[in-house]
Amino acid sequence: MELTKNIFFNTDKLIENTTVKISYTGKLFQENAEKVFIHYGFGLQWDDLNEIEMEKTELGFQAEVVLTSFDTFNFCFKDGNNVWDNNENKNYVFPIEKSIVSLVATSNEESSLLPSKRLRRSYIWNKKIRLAVYKIITYLPKIISGNYKRKVTE
Repeated sequence: MELTKNIFFNTDKLIENTTVKISYTGKLFQENAEKVFIHYGFGLQWDDLNEIEMEKTELGFQAEVVLTSFDTFNFCFKDGNNVWDNNENKNYVFPIEKSIVSLVATSNEESSLLPSKRLRRSYIWNKKIRLAVYKIITYLPKIISGNYKRKVTE
């Protein structure tokens, strides 16, 4: 997901208590900086302030960050020479969505796993039916026309 120009996340949504991978190809990458750090915090007050060095790759600088239970994820970048990319003094600020607990199945809820087994079974049957239809469409005309030849194995 591209959130802004030159900043990409590996997910469509930022959700609390998950890990997100950030790729940065902005000003510091384009100026061939050797080291880039992401300076980040959460909420209006930049709580849980942290700074980590990003890994340099051919696709830009990358880092993984664990999102905590705040409303926003705030960050900016700096290189080893203390040159900052802070979105023209506005920083990069993105909303964090709350996780939906009801969708998480626990091991104690065996009854909640039954629908998934049924779904899996129906998926397998769907695949078998599709394969059978494909074989009928492919081989039935050959059999009817007499152009069907068995391969002889030696």
